[in-house]
Amino acid sequence: MTPERTCVGCRSTEPKAGLVRLVWDEASAAVVLDHRQALPGRGCYLHPACGPVALKRRAIGRALRRTVDGDQVAVLLAELRPA
Repeated sequence: MTPERTCVGCRSTEPKAGLVRLVWDEASAAVVLDHRQALPGRGCYLHPACGPVALKRRAIGRALRRTVDGDQVAVLLAELRPA
């Protein structure tokens, strides 16, 4: 059985491999992508297409239990969306 996670944008569940993990990085004091889904600390999962919805709902900051810079996260998520 594959592990499932909930997307913070659309709130649907999906296998972990189909989602992107975001983590709060203490060293840079910013949200970073966890490509290997193995970085320590609190993280959140989302579909790349659900980024704008998650930002609008402020779901990423709530999930990470931090005040996040919405502009920094928007730039990070823009890199994930296909052109």
